[in-house]
Amino acid sequence: MHDEIPLLGQGLFWQDLDPGQRFRTFRRTITEADLIHFIGVTGQTEVIFIDADYPGAIKGGRPVPSALTYSLIEGILMQTLLQNVGLALLELQQVIKAPVLVGDSVQAVVQITDVRPTSKSGRAVVTQQVTVSNQNAVVVMEYSVKRLLAGRPA
Repeated sequence: MHDEIPLLGQGLFWQDLDPGQRFRTFRRTITEADLIHFIGVTGQTEVIFIDADYPGAIKGGRPVPSALTYSLIEGILMQTLLQNVGLALLELQQVIKAPVLVGDSVQAVVQITDVRPTSKSGRAVVTQQVTVSNQNAVVVMEYSVKRLLAGRPA
């Protein structure tokens, strides 16, 4: 009915991606509520995450699980770069570089490193390098991810 009207929020088809392209996400501040909800959903009740007065805790704030940081960045990517084109996450290699604390703001730079069309038409395996930094430009996480992406409709 409205196929002639451009769809807002549409991710990029694999044909629109080239090795070397880079994209930057919006920043996202991680709140106490994010931490509490994430712990509740995942059951990651490690004492360092649930006890604000834990001896040996990180100075400067309450740490959050690296899985929360990763999930927030992936959520931003799902709503933008991958919306309606992401078919599968195939492989992930991740390195945690520094802690993230409640109140930190994180954002990512995504670089396309490889685009390989598959034998099944309309799809490609796209490799991305994702670098996550905090508000002080400290790299807190890096990961390489291979995804199966859809192509432009025929």
